[in-house]
Amino acid sequence: MAFSLNRVTLIGNLGADPELRSTPQGTQVCTVNIATTERYKDKSGEFKDSTEWHRIVFWDRLADTVSKYLKKGSKIYVEGKLKSRQYEKDGITRYMTEIYAQSMIMLSKDVEGSSSQKSAPAEPDSFDDAAFSDTTGSGEDDIPF
Repeated sequence: MAFSLNRVTLIGNLGADPELRSTPQGTQVCTVNIATTERYKDKSGEFKDSTEWHRIVFWDRLADTVSKYLKKGSKIYVEGKLKSRQYEKDGITRYMTEIYAQSMIMLSKDVEGSSSQKSAPAEPDSFDDAAFSDTTGSGEDDIPF
């Protein structure tokens, strides 16, 4: 069987305050849209910005943390997986791709309680705090290339 991977890693800013709701079963769900911006030079040598928007879905304790501590403009690091779904609105079938967050780190200095906080992962066994203690990526000194 071939190996496959569904992983998304983003650093971006919230475009609006988080939206917290509960499923009929009582599970907390929080959604946010984050913007990631890439700067590039066009043919004339001018710098241009290209912004992409990503819909992130947080569940359970992670949803609660996001709704309590983040707001419009907050910068976050998020890891998750792509999840596609379809729904019907006004008789038209629509499709949506979202990122189901598995871990998140608050990067904004204006976060309540601390200058940089790590939230608990959605799935504790799938996240290693030590692997993300340095968000600059300099913790990989033992890799020979």
